[in-house]
Amino acid sequence: MTEGVTPDGELRWRPGRPVAVAQSLGTLRRGAGDPTFRRDPDGTVWRATRTPQGPVLLRVRARPADAEVHAQAWGPGTGWALEGVPHLLGDADDDHTDFVPRPEHPTLVQAWKENPHFRVIRTRAVFEALSASALEQVVTGVEAFAAWRRLVHRFGEPAPGPAGLTLPPTPEQWSRIPSWEWLQAGVELRRRKVTILAAPRAAGLERTLGMSPEAADSALRSLPGIGVWTSAEIRQRAHGHADAFSFGDYHVAKNVSWALTGEVLDDAGCAEVIECYRGHRFRVQRLLELAGHRRPRRAPRMTLPTHTPNRAVSARYRAHG
Repeated sequence: MTEGVTPDGELRWRPGRPVAVAQSLGTLRRGAGDPTFRRDPDGTVWRATRTPQGPVLLRVRARPADAEVHAQAWGPGTGWALEGVPHLLGDADDDHTDFVPRPEHPTLVQAWKENPHFRVIRTRAVFEALSASALEQVVTGVEAFAAWRRLVHRFGEPAPGPAGLTLPPTPEQWSRIPSWEWLQAGVELRRRKVTILAAPRAAGLERTLGMSPEAADSALRSLPGIGVWTSAEIRQRAHGHADAFSFGDYHVAKNVSWALTGEVLDDAGCAEVIECYRGHRFRVQRLLELAGHRRPRRAPRMTLPTHTPNRAVSARYRAHG
């Protein structure tokens, strides 16, 4: 199919602010070869996803000259996806009015000045975020993204519309993946069990979208294999929770504490530093990421393991940042 295929629906939305679509939605891309996501050179984003109304291909691009965002969609989920564009880009849900970077954190002050229109996105796709985040537990990003590519290509299905993208598997499709296919993708039992055990509860997981951040966090962490880090990764994307800081990540607390204080601190130390931003701690994390703040490297990067990691070595290779 060509990109001239007529969409099933269109939306022209005036958000009243500049929107960097590719920057905003970049956290949804699971590596450069993500089969569910495409970013064009002009900043247009294509996203294949599933909705309560069925699969959809969504194309979103900013039109600064017209002060609007233009969205097109293909597939049964068209209405749901287009109605949700203000949610997806953060305008319908993200309240940043009480966020004020402190003068003692000049790097954050500058990051906010450089990205004053940043909003925390909200996909409203909880199980989708869970299945991707589960693959990223205790391994490098390179390994996790390779597993995502392989499993989506093997067990997803072509998305509607013209972009040639692939839909992520349904909960039922994830459940039916044979054990040897998981192993071929480099996913050991510990990680695959997270998605397999969550799949029968997928409908209930979507109901966490109507809960408070605290209740949603508690509900997610009641599932086997979902802890602080995975819950945060899910809520950052699906729920739009501006306070869902990535505690438990190999890099994030170190990078954030270094950017704010000049010291590399662990989770506990970083938590003390950013406590003054409670309610916006993920916003702080993301703004500093967008500004490019990374602590200096004083040692070679970790090499990838040559075998499927087990519990004894998995923490050594955690590299989610």
